[in-house]
Amino acid sequence: MSAERKPARERVVLAERRGARVVRTRVEVEEQTEVGAVLIGGLIRAQFGLAVRLGLVTVVVLGALPLVFLGPLGAATVFGIRLPWLLLGLLAYPLLYGVGRMYTRLAERNEQDFDELTGD
Repeated sequence: MSAERKPARERVVLAERRGARVVRTRVEVEEQTEVGAVLIGGLIRAQFGLAVRLGLVTVVVLGALPLVFLGPLGAATVFGIRLPWLLLGLLAYPLLYGVGRMYTRLAERNEQDFDELTGD
């Protein structure tokens, strides 16, 4: 064995690198560079996709009601009120409210993800 020992390997970690990248990402968005435009475009696409999906769900659910009313349910009465009017008057608005709340919650989540990406 030799008297000289090799120095132990040392692992170098660039911890500060991540912070610099986040600051640079924020600058890219603020200065409206190509990278910033891509990031903002991604947020816009995510918000638009969310709006389209929830809009389609709403249209399908409310659009299916006339098909339900064609059968025997269309002539049924509850508390002296025809069932179609009762469903349209009592169930349509809570459905629209729920879809609106869901959209707001999911859109805010998209924005939080964008903020985390840009470091805000």
